Amino acid sequence: MSRATESIPAKLELQQRNHVEPKRQHPFIKSLKKHWELYLLVLPPVLYLLIFKYIPMVGVQIAFKDFSVVKGIWGSPWVGFKHFEAFFESPNFWLLIKNTIGISFYSLIAGFPIPILLALALNEIRTGYFKKTVQMVTYAPHFISTVVMVSIIILMLSPHVGVVDKLFTLLGFPMTNFMGIPEYFKSIYVWSGVWQGMGYSSIIYIAALAGVDPSLYEAAKMDGASRLRKIWHIDLPTLVPVTVIMLILSLGSIMGVGFEKIYLMQNPLNTSASEVISTYVYKVGLIGANFSFSSAVGLFNSIINLILLVIVNGISRKVSQNSLW
Repeated sequence: MSRATESIPAKLELQQRNHVEPKRQHPFIKSLKKHWELYLLVLPPVLYLLIFKYIPMVGVQIAFKDFSVVKGIWGSPWVGFKHFEAFFESPNFWLLIKNTIGISFYSLIAGFPIPILLALALNEIRTGYFKKTVQMVTYAPHFISTVVMVSIIILMLSPHVGVVDKLFTLLGFPMTNFMGIPEYFKSIYVWSGVWQGMGYSSIIYIAALAGVDPSLYEAAKMDGASRLRKIWHIDLPTLVPVTVIMLILSLGSIMGVGFEKIYLMQNPLNTSASEVISTYVYKVGLIGANFSFSSAVGLFNSIINLILLVIVNGISRKVSQNSLW
């Protein structure tokens, strides 16, 4: 065997020793370079969540301190669960819980099915002009601001000058200050909200129905199915996943009754039925400058909502196989 032939394995071994493998890039870096436009698109909402949602959570600790503006968050003394205990022992505790849960459940029972029924009804309308008119009429109230909406409610229900009161007077009923009767507050709040939001809330259900395969309707028509049968066997099963998700989100925020509308509708006569946790936090925390106590109340409210969300999501996953996670 010649020397040239004997030296080939040695040369190959030497080349392998001197060969340096290129550094492997991390999968995230590789994906970032390949899809940088998508990452740039998602950057603003991520920054929004970090800046306005997660970073402010540092201030939650004032619920466990006697917060002083002069000493600041870090310099204020730690008091543990003092403010939580004060809230639980407060004479307003059960009133706030009763009003908050009562209004939330009333809103859920009255307002949750109506957008679904509206979506099913609009889906059955075949005339384009009439369908668009109904959609415009039902969507429009959503874009009325809360202040304007409450002003309309107060003007319509006020004694002497209100349209409703004048109508009742013509029918022989005595003059009634509807906004001053605590028993009427929940119904006024809930049904005005249903009227304002049902059209806009139905959009997601209409979008789900738009994805139904037209061949299913054709097959049902060939079998002689009525409209009610089509709705029962085609439309409703299509809406089940979306409905379950929306129900989970609604139940998960059962303690989060909106602040603005209730606060604007409040007056000294209906406070016993209209005082909820959100308005109480505002009055005690901002007006009363008791920041630690109001933070404890708000944190308690958020924890209850989180627990309810996890429980309802778990039940839904086991029962219907549909869940948020």
